[in-house]
Amino acid sequence: MNFEPKWIAWEITRRCNLKCVHCRSSSEIEAKEHPDFTLDEAKSIMDDIATYASPVLVLSGGEPLLRKDVFEIAEYGTGKGFRMCLATNGTLVTEEICEKIKSCGMKMVSLSLDGSKAETHDNFRNEIGAFEGTMNAIKLFNQHKIPFLINSSFTLRNRTEIPEIYRLVKSLGATAWYMFMIVPTGRGEDIMEELIPEEVYDEILEWHYETEQKEDELLMRPTCAPHYYRIVRQKALQEGEKYKHRSLKFSTGGSKGCLAGQLICLIDVDGEVQPCSYFAKSAGNIKEIPFKKIWEESELFLNLRDFKSYKGNCGPCEYNSVCGGCRARAYAMTGDYLEQEPFCSYKTVKPAIKK
Repeated sequence: MNFEPKWIAWEITRRCNLKCVHCRSSSEIEAKEHPDFTLDEAKSIMDDIATYASPVLVLSGGEPLLRKDVFEIAEYGTGKGFRMCLATNGTLVTEEICEKIKSCGMKMVSLSLDGSKAETHDNFRNEIGAFEGTMNAIKLFNQHKIPFLINSSFTLRNRTEIPEIYRLVKSLGATAWYMFMIVPTGRGEDIMEELIPEEVYDEILEWHYETEQKEDELLMRPTCAPHYYRIVRQKALQEGEKYKHRSLKFSTGGSKGCLAGQLICLIDVDGEVQPCSYFAKSAGNIKEIPFKKIWEESELFLNLRDFKSYKGNCGPCEYNSVCGGCRARAYAMTGDYLEQEPFCSYKTVKPAIKK
């Protein structure tokens, strides 16, 4: 596997106008302990990355639209050759925001939708009117012909609405739908009892597989559920068909499970480079160490790329290189990022399949 940084999520602020139950960074409207960096610092970080790679660069948060210079950051990144994207909760989107999104060269916007109705979504987001705000953003994006994808995060709180959310997303004109199986970090640690249990995981992923096989318009991809790619291959073998996962040109893409520290990473608001958005362990600070050195030489990233060093059932598993287990979930729930995926029910068998 060629380990190149294809996709970087960049937390440009930890401030947020919502207080979602699963927020990985426990964002608040004020973030005194983790203040925003300056525009000059943002440009310096992009200059550094551009000397090494030209990944998709997703401006995230918190809520990135709370930064008045977010579009200056995006325009500078576009000029550097990055494919700039925006991750927003949608509640602050206006006609003016849409015009700026288009003028600064944004390629894609991602929105969050965690319920098929206002009651569920607003409960998840801890804000009455959040659903209405997201629906308004989608209406504006469609009017302005701004491509958008939708992320949906699931716990026991909203898992029964998965089919309804899928149908709603499909009707709204989204380019893609990513189904997130949350990792308990940040405020997510407070809802541990709501995590999708192991015995239900495969049931949901089987539903996703069957639905995806019939889908020819909407790109679907489960996220933070790497064992889906084991299920895909099992199904393909059972059905005698070769499965080919479709991907967007700007997607993290392909048919590999956990990509943390392999093709993707997160830069948080303090400059700490982490394997992914849910993996709260730093490989180095980009304000102190060049991104290239962090990506190529950090012990954390090198360990994540050594699949056979994975412990428990993950190490010898014949699906090791296509699944890998969720390293962030292993770290969050065991304290050891090389431990086996906590929510995988599969027990390895021999001989290993050809990859």
